[in-house]
Amino acid sequence: MNEGYLKARPAGHTYVNDEIPHDMHFSKMLPAKVVGEQIDPSFQPPTVTFHGPELKVVTRNASKIKIDFWATRSNPESFPIKIWRRSVGKVIWRAANALTEYGDPSGLRQLREAIAEHLGPARGFRPDPDQIIIVHGVQEGLNIIARLFIREGTRVATESPCFQGATSVFEIYGAKLDPVPVDENGIQVERLFNTPARLVYLTPSHQFPTGYSLSLKRRLQIIGWAGEVGAILIEDDYNGDFSHEGSPIMALAGLDKCGSVMYLGTFSKSLGPGLRIGYMVVPKFLIGRAIAIKRLLDTGNSWLDQAVLADFMQNGSYTQHLRRVRQNYRSRRDCLVDSLRSQFGDVHLSGLSGGMHLMWHLPSTFPNAAVLEQMARARGVAVYSLGSAPVRDFGYGPYSERALILGYSSLNERGISEGIRIIAEIIQSLNGTACADAV
Repeated sequence: MNEGYLKARPAGHTYVNDEIPHDMHFSKMLPAKVVGEQIDPSFQPPTVTFHGPELKVVTRNASKIKIDFWATRSNPESFPIKIWRRSVGKVIWRAANALTEYGDPSGLRQLREAIAEHLGPARGFRPDPDQIIIVHGVQEGLNIIARLFIREGTRVATESPCFQGATSVFEIYGAKLDPVPVDENGIQVERLFNTPARLVYLTPSHQFPTGYSLSLKRRLQIIGWAGEVGAILIEDDYNGDFSHEGSPIMALAGLDKCGSVMYLGTFSKSLGPGLRIGYMVVPKFLIGRAIAIKRLLDTGNSWLDQAVLADFMQNGSYTQHLRRVRQNYRSRRDCLVDSLRSQFGDVHLSGLSGGMHLMWHLPSTFPNAAVLEQMARARGVAVYSLGSAPVRDFGYGPYSERALILGYSSLNERGISEGIRIIAEIIQSLNGTACADAV
């Protein structure tokens, strides 16, 4: 068989070929059986130390679920594809060597400047662009914070219940959690101040999952306490761009005068998680160390995605997009509230002032949340108890068995109304009476 290693000349000798044949540049895969026979049975890989739980994330699939009330999923129909495509063409045209060189690990300067400009009117503070680090969503930001502050035994206070993605990261790095209950005014500050924790994780604008907003009084108390004791507050503002009732309360970072707040923002909710772009606003004394960690993790985000988003924000398209999305989500929230009240009467709801989901506090005459969830799923409707959502439920609050999380941002009004109607049929079949009378 001629493999190309030798070269014969007419009426001459045979020589070694000066050029390796093209297909010899690629390794040829051995049959699986041969590979397997060559493995030493005594081989022992290093011990696997990862022991974290899997984060619950729902993706679209062809399951039997027809109406899905998953929280914090953006509306795919709202993505500004035409404007985005135009921005892609513009930045590609002027890319030069930006696609072939490593960029600043903290992120594209133009994007960081655009984010700083956005945060001024939107969240009440305007950081120095040098304080902003572009990350692959809030989850990477949490990992950077954990690498900065957490070692085995570090105490971290969290809301109870709270976002599972945060608590999982903290525990993987060795933290011990101090859960603090939330009520209609947010985290209970007196209990927080009695913990030994000096690292605190909060979702103050729209507490996940209850939807409560941290009151201004408590924000001021927490900021004052953090400055006095030297605590660091992690402000996860995952959907702070969506306020349905008047102006939102200023972010904790806007009240901070001592460098106590690590602010996390994301474009996963306003545009879509497929972009994988979020950002951190870091106190000045921590910028160098945070950037060093980011460099070690991935040396920075994609230049193209950052450049397109920067253009999208700087030409005013992002502000217009947010305005349209807010109106759309407010309409869907109103439809969900009206549907619940029409079917069940005077329902107890929280999280109405903003965000992309609300919490329905079930009356005592209803089955517990997990049972109702399963019954609805059998009818093609997905609603979520704390146990099936990306929630860390510490098990002793009033929400564990008597609350459902209902996301509305990715459903149209027809789907919302139909889903609630099906749940009403389920309750009515159990009670044998009109739902409104059973509440």
